[in-house]
Amino acid sequence: MTWRDAPATAALALVTLIASALILLGGGMADAAMQAGFVPARVGAGLPGFAVPWALTPLTATLIHGGWTHLIFNLVTLAFCGREAERAVGWDGMLAIYFTGACTAAAGQWLADPASTVPMIGASGAISAIIAAYSLLFGQRQAKGWGPISPRLAQSLWLAAGWIGVQLLIGATELGGQNVAIAAHIGGFLAGLALARPLLLWKWRGA
Repeated sequence: MTWRDAPATAALALVTLIASALILLGGGMADAAMQAGFVPARVGAGLPGFAVPWALTPLTATLIHGGWTHLIFNLVTLAFCGREAERAVGWDGMLAIYFTGACTAAAGQWLADPASTVPMIGASGAISAIIAAYSLLFGQRQAKGWGPISPRLAQSLWLAAGWIGVQLLIGATELGGQNVAIAAHIGGFLAGLALARPLLLWKWRGA
């Protein structure tokens, strides 16, 4: 499989790399984070003095990273999981998962602390949605259903429980003190779980 087979993943990775690298090389990460990162306290507030309207910041925040390690880790994860997920749901399905994941990640962060003035940056929330879709679509072990819960729903519930558990463990360790957006990761992951199978069915019904 070549990058021609995953144009959306390639485009997302390239745009993220260029934007984040320019910000990091220019030394403007802190200012970019405040101007274009997602700040929960800005939601609905209409505060003046910001270059980007708050409604767009769930998307612009994905183009800002706190350092090279943060950026490279996200790009590697996006490339690995995104190429496979895009093969299943198509380029338009891939974009739908990514952008919905970015928005639900911001929503999760807002729900966790609506008054927070700490900007959320990075593509981790959106990529969490891609990880969820990849895990659901390509997981080799299928969960068993119980009662009225189908095997497909059980699989989603187990994946959600596992991801939430991992994020809570991260929050309980020293990493939790490094402004890791735990709620954003959970929000993005849940979006990926919700969209993966409907988008898969939509693609193949239209084929």
